[in-house]
Amino acid sequence: MTNEKRLIVIDSNSIIHRAYHALPPLTTKKGELVNAVYGFLLVFLKVIREFQPDYIAATFDFPAPTFRHKKYKEYKAKRPPAPEELYLQIPKVKEILKGFSVPIFEKEGFEADDIIGTISHLAPKKQILPGIETIILSGDLDALQLVDSHTKVYALRKGVKDTILYDENLVKEKYQGLTPEQILDFKALRGDP
Repeated sequence: MTNEKRLIVIDSNSIIHRAYHALPPLTTKKGELVNAVYGFLLVFLKVIREFQPDYIAATFDFPAPTFRHKKYKEYKAKRPPAPEELYLQIPKVKEILKGFSVPIFEKEGFEADDIIGTISHLAPKKQILPGIETIILSGDLDALQLVDSHTKVYALRKGVKDTILYDENLVKEKYQGLTPEQILDFKALRGDP
């Protein structure tokens, strides 16, 4: 048994989005749609059981334009907005996380991805906890660029039950030898579909 502490950082919006599209419409007795809430909770509890983290943090996109939108007006301009029924479930997920005493991080002008990058970069340094293992829970493979000796990505592959834990070797295998640090350059050259 190792003495290494473990931190789970949740990319909440990506998990909620994945759950919303992966599960059939589930409703409460009052008729409120809760399929994304249910799917998020399934993944959340699975991560707790599987990794038994010492710490958990949840990140959310702030519902306002980011600094990227201000610098580049076309940023995500062609992406269709998520259905309103998905957005209505986000407060319920936050309520559940608060019930588990999970701190929620969101900041105006930034995406959850930015906060995840900051936490995963600072967590193993002396500012927070030296040597802590960080596992990013995400449905977005852009998080793979953050993988290093202290950071892994637990990604949803299909639906909310099929998952994979990416370490440096698995990232290299997926990207034909490219390291996590090279993914950003690769996507910039190839384009990110």
